[in-house]
Amino acid sequence: MHKRTKIKIAIFVLVVGMACMFTAVVTDHWAVLSPPVVRFNETCEAAHFGLWRLCKKHIYITEQNYEKEQGCGPISLPGDENCTYFRHFNPGQDAEIFEYKTQKEYNISAAAISIFSLAFMILGSLCLLGSCTGKGKGRDYLLKPAGMFFAFAGICAFISLEVMRQSVKRMIESKETIWITYYYAWSFACACSGFVLLFLAGIALLVLSMPQMPRNPWETCMDAEPEQVE
Repeated sequence: MHKRTKIKIAIFVLVVGMACMFTAVVTDHWAVLSPPVVRFNETCEAAHFGLWRLCKKHIYITEQNYEKEQGCGPISLPGDENCTYFRHFNPGQDAEIFEYKTQKEYNISAAAISIFSLAFMILGSLCLLGSCTGKGKGRDYLLKPAGMFFAFAGICAFISLEVMRQSVKRMIESKETIWITYYYAWSFACACSGFVLLFLAGIALLVLSMPQMPRNPWETCMDAEPEQVE
């Protein structure tokens, strides 16, 4: 396969990874939390949250729609939903179901790291744009920082995922919350996909932009003829 074709494939994968990561950052279905269901034919309060806000949903549970592994859910069932951004919480409010201080710190950390990921994606995109519009050696040179920026974006996405995972674990294990079951939802899956695609495609782009390896054992990389990306 020609080097130019490989680079085009890597760029396409990066575009998909950026779309996945952006979708994860702006949506609030990273995790779904559920309390125990004590009685049927009553409402229970499930929740789902992302980097920026927590949404609580009152779901009417009957014996027909009850699923033991889902607890108060699934979250797709109809019900009244109320969403609140984390910056709007005040200490002491909803203390019986929400660890304000700890949870807010976790989410601020995860959100800040995800913003770094978006910043690296923007820088990588600018380098790719410069590579597409440039000529000669400058065109090839910009592929190297682009690959590095996208790989860094993937690493930041992974750190954000781990912080969010610890956030969910802390809420479930706390005795001050009513949540007993949880599962990661589609926003979390988008972030995982974004991490994998950005990191692997960024590394691939970096490797592809490296100088051509010598064909003979007595040559060095400096002696080898440069391979231009058309």
